[in-house]
Amino acid sequence: MSDIPGWEAFILPTLSVMNDGVTRTRRDIHPLVAEKVGLTDGQRTRALASGQVVYANRIGWGLSLLTKVGALARPVKGSYAMTDAGRWLLARSPEGLSNRQVQDLGEDEQSPLRPYVASVSKRTTPDESDSLTSALTPTELIQEGMKRIHEEVAGELLDRLLEREPEFFEEAVVKLLLAMGYGGTNGRGTVTSLRNDGGIDGVIDQDILGLSRVYVQAKRNSATNGVQRPDIQAFVGALSGKADAGVFITTSRFSEGAVAYTHTIPTRVVLIDGERLASLMIQYGVGVQTTDSHHVVEVDEDFFA
Repeated sequence: MSDIPGWEAFILPTLSVMNDGVTRTRRDIHPLVAEKVGLTDGQRTRALASGQVVYANRIGWGLSLLTKVGALARPVKGSYAMTDAGRWLLARSPEGLSNRQVQDLGEDEQSPLRPYVASVSKRTTPDESDSLTSALTPTELIQEGMKRIHEEVAGELLDRLLEREPEFFEEAVVKLLLAMGYGGTNGRGTVTSLRNDGGIDGVIDQDILGLSRVYVQAKRNSATNGVQRPDIQAFVGALSGKADAGVFITTSRFSEGAVAYTHTIPTRVVLIDGERLASLMIQYGVGVQTTDSHHVVEVDEDFFA
């Protein structure tokens, strides 16, 4: 697979393909970028152990990066379109683009790009990353790779949740809590916000009779719009007379005042911020699917004893 360009080499060709203003799905983008790069028939059919085509996988990483920084947008579910920021990036980088260059431009206040925060490389310089890779064992390399994949997917999960309507988010968090085991064997979860149920967005019955319930509030905020203390106070007020505990879930974060408030009240309120939400969705398989799995083996010393 070494004869296929690395994923960074697909970033600029992807922008070039999308510069015609046409909205495309990934499936539409793949052959156009392959043609732009000049991949051979053999390179286009090379597949990973999971069955996914190698070059398509590498284009996918570039699409994720470009979408995170705002160079591409998703105006329609599953589709991509060029943005003004993408045209700006293409115009100033005719020779090529690396992951590091795109991220650095996103940090520049004069750039129309957004900062890209869900990346391992943001925490290490290229030299540090190279030295770290060379010092790791093969097993550690696998673990580090899985960690990065989860971080990338976590960032995209939050982006997708923000793109959808509030009702979708409320249903998603109820599905997550059910997947985590809340609701038991015979329990059920429902979204209640459409009934104006006092600020409570979801209710999960822990038993078939609904004698034990979990009340949920779901707040779909951007990363810069944190949940404040008054939001938690309103939720606690909505719980009054219904329950002595609840779960408040957001795509953003909780202010220090909001967190501190939960420690001063008798009502038990569990706070789940965007980072933990995405992690739980990956852990419990909500909004994600497994595309590949690896079994790490070692010699059985007992066999040779």
